[in-house]
Amino acid sequence: MQAVDVAVVGGGVVGTATAMALLERYPGLEVAVLEKEDHLAAHQTGHNSGVIHSGLYYRPGSLKARTCTSGRDSLYNFCGEHGIAHERCGKIVVATSDAEIPALDALEQRGRENGLQGLERLDARGVRNYEPHGAGIAGLFVPQTGIVDYVAVTEAYGAVIRSHGGRVLTSCRVEQVTRQQGGFVLGTSQGDLSCRWLINCAGLQSDILARLCGIATDVRIIPFRGEYYVVDPLRRGLVKNLIYPVPDPAFPFLGVHFTRMIDGKLEAGPNAVLAFKREGYQRFSFSLRDSLEMLMFAGFRRLARRYWRVGLQEYRRSFSKGLFVRDLKRLVPELDRDDVRRGGAGVRAQAVDSEGRLLDDFCLLDGDGMIHVLNAPSPAATASISIGRTIAGHAAELFALESGVAATAAVSGRTPFP
Repeated sequence: MQAVDVAVVGGGVVGTATAMALLERYPGLEVAVLEKEDHLAAHQTGHNSGVIHSGLYYRPGSLKARTCTSGRDSLYNFCGEHGIAHERCGKIVVATSDAEIPALDALEQRGRENGLQGLERLDARGVRNYEPHGAGIAGLFVPQTGIVDYVAVTEAYGAVIRSHGGRVLTSCRVEQVTRQQGGFVLGTSQGDLSCRWLINCAGLQSDILARLCGIATDVRIIPFRGEYYVVDPLRRGLVKNLIYPVPDPAFPFLGVHFTRMIDGKLEAGPNAVLAFKREGYQRFSFSLRDSLEMLMFAGFRRLARRYWRVGLQEYRRSFSKGLFVRDLKRLVPELDRDDVRRGGAGVRAQAVDSEGRLLDDFCLLDGDGMIHVLNAPSPAATASISIGRTIAGHAAELFALESGVAATAAVSGRTPFP
């Protein structure tokens, strides 16, 4: 049986960043990342918009705000050091009606409270200076926003893990967790693996893994699919960089927007529709198990009663290209229906509690020898280095890593870290 000190379950950007942080902090630690797919970044990380977020939207003082601000700068530095294509291009958030001005004011104030420098308030002419084809009676330019390929970032994290002596095990699904003296035995698709400590970064499967570990929690993952359109290459000139609407503060989704990708493509979206399969990237993807589990959860039923009208509107837009384009035209009026075609989709692992509340901040839950990351929504990719270091620091305290690894090193003959 293979054995490691720490098993990190989940090979997305948060799981790999956490493993990387552990190995950089504790060189003597034996760490393995377990990913059930045959490659890293297979799910949320590999299906997002590729935006490096500024930290504009998040409640000041929240874990999201703190880790996004520091993680953003760390990510830019990491990409520069490792030769990963990226660009700090900035974005504009535009108000298209007088009713949106108060929310834009609040957004600007929040950004300043989060330490963003160089925010520029725009009138209609200022909006057109940044985006000549964009619409808006007012706007906010945010210079810290950028773009990157998060699959490339995650693969680079994996390379760092390996260079520090860690393991990255793909096609390694965790099927059973058994507690034993001094740790756990993980029954995986590649055989048993023993570990002293377990960190759950399994994203869309994180609550299932937590229950498999015997963790009692009222938090469940509800999957929301975000669908994108791709703008025709001949019409990419309609958008220079990124154009966002003023978001509805009642929801953790930013609304359909335009994003220039690092490879030059221009995406429009996403919407946010309920998915009936945790990893359901097609409109008709369906899992009976996932759907029944969701319907039996009281928190989901409360959520559905509260927001069914919004959900219905999102489904209408999902099946109607015309409605989707209508909303996009609010930001870029020159866009026509024939200028876009359906693109890919991502599925967001949205944590919901038993009262039907959408968890807005990162959610970490401790167990005996375990840490479970039960909510890591956007800006988790942007904040990955910072959130990884935060989890590693929490693990050091919770697991007493310094003394634990030193004791293991004394028995095995390994050189303990300082």
